[in-house]
Amino acid sequence: MSQTLIVIVLVLYFGVLVGISLLTSRKANNESFFRGDKKSPWYLVSFGMIGASLSGVTFLSIPGWVGDAAKQFSYMQVVFGYLVGYFIVAYVLLPLFYRSNVTSIYEYLQDRFGFWSYKTGAFFFLISRIIGASIRLLLVANVLQSVLFEDWGIPFEVTVIISILLIWIYTSRGGIKTIVWTDSLQTLFMLSSVILTVYFISNALDLPEKGGIITAVENSGNAKMFFFDDFLGGNYFWKSFLGGMFITIGMTGLDQDMMQKNLSCKNIGDAQKNMISMAVVLVVVNLVFLALGSLLYMYAEVNMPETIQAIADKKLGSDMLFSTIAMSDAVGPLVGILFLLGLVAAAYSSADSALTSLTTSFSIDFLNLKRKRRAEQERTRRMVHVGMSVVLVLVIILLKYTTNDSAIGLLLKFAGFTYGPLIGMFFFGIIFKRVLKDGLVPLICLASILLTVALWYFSFGGPGIPKGEPGLFGKYVFGVEIIIFNSFFTFIGMWAVSKRNVNQLEEHESSIAR
Repeated sequence: MSQTLIVIVLVLYFGVLVGISLLTSRKANNESFFRGDKKSPWYLVSFGMIGASLSGVTFLSIPGWVGDAAKQFSYMQVVFGYLVGYFIVAYVLLPLFYRSNVTSIYEYLQDRFGFWSYKTGAFFFLISRIIGASIRLLLVANVLQSVLFEDWGIPFEVTVIISILLIWIYTSRGGIKTIVWTDSLQTLFMLSSVILTVYFISNALDLPEKGGIITAVENSGNAKMFFFDDFLGGNYFWKSFLGGMFITIGMTGLDQDMMQKNLSCKNIGDAQKNMISMAVVLVVVNLVFLALGSLLYMYAEVNMPETIQAIADKKLGSDMLFSTIAMSDAVGPLVGILFLLGLVAAAYSSADSALTSLTTSFSIDFLNLKRKRRAEQERTRRMVHVGMSVVLVLVIILLKYTTNDSAIGLLLKFAGFTYGPLIGMFFFGIIFKRVLKDGLVPLICLASILLTVALWYFSFGGPGIPKGEPGLFGKYVFGVEIIIFNSFFTFIGMWAVSKRNVNQLEEHESSIAR
């Protein structure tokens, strides 16, 4: 695929996004930026959140996941856990946030527990979302660097700056009001791209004449979905399923990025319709991505065996399988254009909302924006938007030179460490009416993370244990379920420093006496 064609596609694409930004940001203010004036149509929010939930990680990393014999289609076990998690978010957390009428969902923690709980929750969101958005954008920057900027002699650091600058340009004025529309367009591009790519790759393999795509995937030898045989393994069904459920509660229900869009809907009913419809579609879309991965491996084995060998020899990351095939001359420019559109759409539909939510959380939760004068609010919000852009650039560059893990594995690992305390804090507040020593909450959350990291580090296959030797729990391998342990440690810690609400108990006893 020629570099001229790549540049034309990118320029046209971002031209459309900037055009949408100009239309939607007219008369925009902080209420538009943070809450979309509470007028976002639920169906647009739902459709756009599909792209934001998937991101470039799904687009690149999930197809590559399939080639590992120990994984295959096992990611669907996590996805089914996601589905249950979305129902919990829709019918437990969304009503809570709508009743509280919050701009930042972490304001609930201040009302429920106090200052330190509030700041701790907001801090863990900032860390979680900065890392998550950086991992997603790192993938895209790697691809753009390899197919375009490297040949021009442009350093990777400049590629990252360009990527973030483009997001800043079309989100700086309208914020969430603009993102609801741009994300819907980007989701359309992403889904169209993956469906058409499946069609073209299957035709290249002559699958319509060989029994069809479903038959080919079933017979591929890498389509095993459910793993019940080894409880100790990282892909055991119940560990993946429950871990996926908790990850959704943390990464969607307790994430300002995802909840900010839901809170921009007109009412709780629309927000719940958005959440459930999105959840069902996501199950199907993830299955399509895994099927695409199976087709890509089949295609590479026949037409590009050197790529398969490079992945096996660890010379090429499995995340790069899709891009290597799509950008090759063998499949033609159309597949390359579809890939490029889909990748950029998937990445930016999550990164733009991440930047907006980071700006929202830092402005509301740490700078007390609501207490400032209107003119000062606007100026502060713009400065924070620029500051968060710079932070993302620095973290992406840091990750580039410090990790070689699969993006999806890296994302789920960090989610287990950073979202666990949020789940423990919120659900302790929802389930119990106890009061606690607010000042101890930061220490409890930090201790929970350190304990969770230690369990992982000294478990079988962890960095602290020699390869092949049993860890603290024998040959038990921690998978995505590690977030459950982290949440539980925080929950128990908060119970330990809490006591019964005496005032509420006295009111209850008085009502019984009456």
